[in-house]
Parts: sequence; C-alpha cells; structure tokens
Amino acid sequence: MKLFLPVLLGLLAACAAATEISEARINAGKKLAFDRNKGNCLACHAIDDGESPGNIGPPLAALKTRFKDKPQLREQIFDATRFNPETSMPPFGKNNILSPDEIDQVVDYLWSLP
Repeated sequence: MKLFLPVLLGLLAACAAATEISEARINAGKKLAFDRNKGNCLACHAIDDGESPGNIGPPLAALKTRFKDKPQLREQIFDATRFNPETSMPPFGKNNILSPDEIDQVVDYLWSLP
C-alpha cells in the first residue's frame, strides 16, 4: 500500500504534464496568427502586442469567457460560416487556408491569452 500512493501521484503528475501545452507550440500558434500570409488574425482582430490590428472582429483576449471550450473555438476558426453565414471571417479549415495542425496551434495560442 505504501508503494501505491507514490506511483499514483507520479501517474497523475505525468497526466497533468501531458495536458499542458508547450511554450514552443503556443509560440508557433502566435506566429501563425500574426503571419499576414497565413492566419492573418491581425487583419481583423486586436491581439496584445500585435502590430497594426484591424477592428472588424472583436479583440482576441479572454476567449475562455466567450467560448465554452477549445473545440468550440476550433470550430469557429475552422468554419465560422456554420454559426453565422454572413460572417466576414474566412473558413480557415474548410478552405484549406490553414492545415488542421496549424488551426490547433492557433487555438492553443489564442486559448492561452489572458
């Protein structure tokens, strides 16, 4: 029984670490979001420390208060027209503007914003 608790705590710590998003992945998502030839989020949205942001869309901050979870945010980025056919937001996934992994990186970055 004495061995069980340390093993269990070790497994829980490993699982918690596995769910954390690496800083490198968040930085890759930020790079895509700021890249004027890829994600280009700054064309329409203000993002902290972004240069020359647009004001067509809402500021990209505190997204955890606007979306129930990361999958919902991902769906918005993948194809915002599913939720609002009149949106000016491009369907980044549906139109293959970003790959699925690139969308996931952008989501990880945006979800990390305060």
